[in-house]
Parts: sequence; C-alpha cells; structure tokens
Amino acid sequence: MPDRDARRSDFLVLGSGIAGLLSALKLSRLGRVTLVTKKAAAESNTNYAQGGIAAVMSQVDSFDSHVRDTLVAGAGLCDEAVVRLTVAEAPERVGELRELGVRFTESESKVDLGLEGGHSHRRILHAGDITGREIERALVDAVRRRRIEIVENHLAVDLLLDRERACRGTYVMDRATGRIKPFTADATVLATGGAGKVYLYTSNPDIATGDGMAMAWRAGARMADMEFVQFHPTCLYHPQAKSFLLSEALRGEGGKLKLRDGTRFMGRYDKRLELAPRDIVARAIDSELKRTGDACVYLDMTHRDRKFLKQRFPNIYEKILSFGIDMAERPIPVVPAAHFFCGGVHTDTWGQTSVPRLYAVGETAHTGLHGANRLASNSLLEGCVFAHRVYERLSSPAALQAPAPFTAKPWNPGKAVTSDEAVVIAQNWDEIRRLMWNYVGIVRTDKRLARALARMEMLNREIAQYYWDFLPTPDAIELRNIADVATLVIRMAIARKESRGLHYTLNYPKPREACRKPTFLKKSLARR
Repeated sequence: MPDRDARRSDFLVLGSGIAGLLSALKLSRLGRVTLVTKKAAAESNTNYAQGGIAAVMSQVDSFDSHVRDTLVAGAGLCDEAVVRLTVAEAPERVGELRELGVRFTESESKVDLGLEGGHSHRRILHAGDITGREIERALVDAVRRRRIEIVENHLAVDLLLDRERACRGTYVMDRATGRIKPFTADATVLATGGAGKVYLYTSNPDIATGDGMAMAWRAGARMADMEFVQFHPTCLYHPQAKSFLLSEALRGEGGKLKLRDGTRFMGRYDKRLELAPRDIVARAIDSELKRTGDACVYLDMTHRDRKFLKQRFPNIYEKILSFGIDMAERPIPVVPAAHFFCGGVHTDTWGQTSVPRLYAVGETAHTGLHGANRLASNSLLEGCVFAHRVYERLSSPAALQAPAPFTAKPWNPGKAVTSDEAVVIAQNWDEIRRLMWNYVGIVRTDKRLARALARMEMLNREIAQYYWDFLPTPDAIELRNIADVATLVIRMAIARKESRGLHYTLNYPKPREACRKPTFLKKSLARR
C-alpha cells in the first residue's frame, strides 16, 4: 500500500549549502521543489567557508591564468574541459550571487580581491572572513521568498529506485520522531556536502557525514577519486576549540608558519613557501610534527597591525581572542585537519550521475574540476556553476518529459526493535574516525591501508547486522554512511600505486604516468 505521508514534487534537492540552495532556487522556475536538510537550512559546510569564491574579476588577471593555476594544483588529474567551462562561467555566477543579495567586501567602491595559496593573482571575492555565512544568509532568504518547500531536521536514508534503477526520490527520516517516509520526485539532486567527519580531526561541522556519497554508492552510482582528501593545513589547536578553521587568506596576507622556537620551515619543502598548495603545506606540517614530536606548529600574523587584522579577519580575530590568543601579538597554534573531498559521485558536465534522474552538485560530486587537489576557493565556485548546469539540463525538452508513474513502497522497518545500546554506535563511530586518521591520513603506506581495509570489512559486517536488527536512529544512519565512505577512500587509495596531489604513500613516493587517470569504483547490484 502507498504511504499516505509520502511527499511528491517535481524536483527533490537534498542539502542546503550553496549548491543545494542555488539548485532549488533555479529549479523552482521549472516546477515544484522540495528541499530537505538534516539540520537547519543555514547549517552546511558553506556556512563555515571563510576564504571566498574564486573568479577572474581584474584586468590584470585572465581566464587562462585561473585555468593554469587550477591545473597545476590538480597535479595532472583535472578534466581541462571542465576547468575551462567553470572558470569561464565564474564571473556570471558571481554576478548572480550579488543580485541575490550577497554582500562581498568592497574597497574604494570596487570588490576587494584576496590572494590565496596556489593562485597567481588576486581573484578571491570574500565577505571579510565569513564569506560562507554571508552567502548562506542571502541564499536562505531568497529560498524562503520563493514557493519552495523547505523540510528541516530531516535526514535522507536511502535513494528510491524504480525497476529500471532510475532514481525516483529518497526515503527520509524525521529526526524528531524517527519516522521514515518516501519523498518522490521526477529528478533528485544530491547536494549533501562532504564527509570530513570520517576523520578524527576535521574543519567540517558535525553534519558532514558523506550521506549523499554513501546513498549514491549503495544505489549503484559510479564513484571517483575518493582517495583525494584535502587536509586543511591550519586549524586552530586549542583544547577548547572544535573544528575552527584558519582561512587560507591569512597566509595570503603574509602569514608565516613557524616551529615552536620561531624557525620558519616551508622553505625546505617548496619555493612558494606558505603560498604553496594545501597538500604540500599540510604534508610539510605533518612532517615537522613527526620530526620534532611537537603537538602543533604556529601561524604568525604579528607583522600585521591589529587594526588591519580586525578589519580583514573580524570573525577569526574575535574567535581566537576568546581563547586568550591575540593574533596581533603572538603566533597562533595550528594543526592540519580533514577539510574537503575532491572525489565523490561521478557526474558529466551537466551534473548527471550514472544513475538516471539522479544529479550531484558541490562537494558530493566528482566533476573533474579539482583533479588530485582542489585549488583554494574553487569549491564555492563549483557549486554555483554546476547548480546552474543542472538547471540548464533539466530545462531541456527531453528532461521535462514526465517519467512513468511510480508509487513508493512504505519503509520496511525490519524487526522494529529499538536498541538501548547506543554505546555500540558510539564505539564504532570513534573507531572508524581514529582508524582513518592513523592509517588513511596525510601520509599512507600499503601496510596501513591493508590494516584499515581489514578492519573496515569487519566493522561493515557489524554495522549492517546492527542496522537491520534494530530500528535505525539518526546516529546509526550516519554511522553506516561514514563506514561506506571510509571503505571507498581506502579501496581507492589501495588502487592508486603512486603519490599524486593529496594521495601520498611512502611505498610509491613519486607520480607515475601510467597512473595519471581517475580512479573509478561502482557497486555491483543484482537486477530486481
């Protein structure tokens, strides 16, 4: 029997970061849109983005320069056609954000352009050091003004597939009641962000559990390049600080990395010093910490006066000051942390996945833009560009044709038993995150990866048994997702027999031309 509480819309968007909000806004021109988000609408990775969005906005800059910087950072794995179309569309997409009310910082009546690592020109539009928060504010306001149904505090569980294995929506859990019901749509857009919570230390908020990636994998979507996990070099190291990121823009404004005794060390690793791409800076810090045995290194901004720091980085300055550190007077303790997934659900240049009627945008997706390492501030740009491209694809006459009728089955609750052993989930969650940090982190080896895979295979069996023996809880759903994502990262890391970009292994310390291609993985599914 059909579920009487099932919801029906033309387009279902999962996630409320920049990619999800823009997708919902644009698709609302075509039909009814339901936007589902697991917490509040403004809670997303976008909201925590400090740096900004990259776009060529200056006469001294050029598309070719932005393309070249992206390709260099991507270490030979970027899809150049995707890079060029993204860079070329950037100014127009930025213009749309400004029209929607995003207030970028201006200087002398012109947009202020920042510089970040890996960029050869100033091209980072920012809103002080809270760019993501400003973008979220404007887009959430715009979505609320449109006739878009926003369903907050609901968690997607699994994708709905018809007999032809086309996506027809998703099962969704109401976090307040635990009830699971089907949300159906003609097209579904995954914009659920990244999976930083797979690792013990991350700059991501608690919501970043790889939900879209895991659901797509279980539905048989083609996944790509999950081994390339970007570790941000500079997260605040303080016992009371949780996942507080120190923007790349600090180093863009002359920040220097130093050891405890005040010695600068980046000169030993790259001629670009602190402005080297993130993977190089993160590995350099990791190497120095292992060599010295210290718990952290230091980011020194004391060459800048207090007035400048408070104007350019007001949020960072006040946050660090709340922990008793005046960045105008003394260096800031920092450590690397998991930050961004360059891989994800593989799409074409229009955001279409290998599963019919399923699209992916933002960090959930693998478009080929980032290659083996993301250039700073290209991620918000990617979300803008591909949200628009999904809209363009779904505007086509072929896409607008209604699919065959589909009735979703109610969720099967299994044994429908509630477990009182939350400690099992907590233990597995903690074990996966520590395992990934220790064995599948910034520096890897064959032995570490083999240990990680063996352990994950056992944990996956345990999680599957627990998951189906009891009524799933939000924590259990997220645990299954981080377990699936962790296993994908490990399997793809094992398959890459070289070091390239963000994947560095002591067993194969050099890049190999024979390996200069994406890593793909797809789950085999039995036909119904």
